[in-house]
Amino acid sequence: METPTPSRRIPARERLLAAADELFYEHGINTVGIDRVIEHAGVAKASLYDCFGSKEELIRAYLKGRGENRRARIAERMALQKTPRDKILSAFDVLADVVAQPNYRGCAFQRASAEAAAGGMIMNTCDELRAWIRAQFTELAREAKVADPEFTGKQLMLLYDGASASAYLDGNKQAPRGARAMAAKLLP
Repeated sequence: METPTPSRRIPARERLLAAADELFYEHGINTVGIDRVIEHAGVAKASLYDCFGSKEELIRAYLKGRGENRRARIAERMALQKTPRDKILSAFDVLADVVAQPNYRGCAFQRASAEAAAGGMIMNTCDELRAWIRAQFTELAREAKVADPEFTGKQLMLLYDGASASAYLDGNKQAPRGARAMAAKLLP
């Protein structure tokens, strides 16, 4: 059996993304400068530009990674459910798990959107995840035979976003459970 090397060198791209994930989520995308990310990652400035080209691309990659993780968690939980109604409600269960984490500082996408320029790459990246969640809600509402699935999808998104914001801004860790209960009333 081969003994693993004691210090596997983590590639600069991974170290930069890990540093960005920690710092941007904790402090915001505009207040954290490139030098701070580079120092935290322990890489040379050239590594950031070689891997991402700009701070904006690093932010986009950070958000893409968080988005992929969120989509995977939601899709995995939905796959365990049998009915469209239960699949929708399970998205609120995932949100409850997220806000229960001790380091929860709000939705990374809501926070980045608040700091991003309208119509820019960062805002578009945030919008992609929200559009995916809303599409899931709308399609599942359609499968559940809701009278107006588009409107219901928007209502469910409002509940989801509101629960996320309330959990952080109000310190209401039960907000996703409350939003889930309200969502259940919208569904047959």
